[in-house]
Amino acid sequence: MPGGRLTQQHRQQIALGLADGLAYAEIARRLDRPTSTITREVMRNGGPTAYRADLAHRATERRAHQRRQTAPRGQQAPPQGHGRDAEAVREYEEAFTTLVMQSGLPKMMSRVLTALTIADEGSLTASELAQRLQVSPASVSKASAFLESQGLIRRERDERRRERYVVDADVWYQSMIASARSHARLAETARQGVSVLGSGTPAAGRLENIARFVDFVGESIARAAEQAREILYSTPEAPTRVGSGRVVEDEAEGVAVAGVDGGHAVADGGGGPASS
Repeated sequence: MPGGRLTQQHRQQIALGLADGLAYAEIARRLDRPTSTITREVMRNGGPTAYRADLAHRATERRAHQRRQTAPRGQQAPPQGHGRDAEAVREYEEAFTTLVMQSGLPKMMSRVLTALTIADEGSLTASELAQRLQVSPASVSKASAFLESQGLIRRERDERRRERYVVDADVWYQSMIASARSHARLAETARQGVSVLGSGTPAAGRLENIARFVDFVGESIARAAEQAREILYSTPEAPTRVGSGRVVEDEAEGVAVAGVDGGHAVADGGGGPASS
């Protein structure tokens, strides 16, 4: 069923689809799964050219066993509110984390950002993060420091004077603006090549077309981000489809890839979302 665990038969169908050259979206459609589920499954098990159904299934069972064996004694995953299925939440968290990683962030930073994003409060203490992710406080500290340096999270103190890490809704807007700036820099660099290679030459013409295309895309991103910024602070309406997790996971795919990718682009360029 949609949202359940992949079986060995599912993995065999994925392998056959890859062998036939099918896109992840088509394989997902045939299995009635989110595209992000198929993407995560393939990428964590060798990629499209090395994926093997039997090896992937054994690796998944081994990871599940290791999670049970390595869970710190006395540290249990926090109980789920709102009637949520704990296993479904865990699988969704993995899916979101994988997509953030594909956008450029290292694994631990991606796990911390995901945990903050899906926490109802939008903030967690270092101790809460360590317990939730079942990692050491030092790992949380290092990952949080990096995310803060990139403007993806911030710190604040609660009424008990505890330091909390917060993911601000506006970071997604800043990431889009950062992406637009990155596009502008690329367009400028492409146009510099036109004068270097000589106007009217095939290479210069190619670069000019690249600059025009990237300019258009970057301006569109910036315009759309400005127009939609208030959505980040609105109260969502109750979803019309509930249950399978498919709608939620597909939405996560778009948000993670579009949002964090912009932030990562600026990290490479030295700006960061907080530098607007």
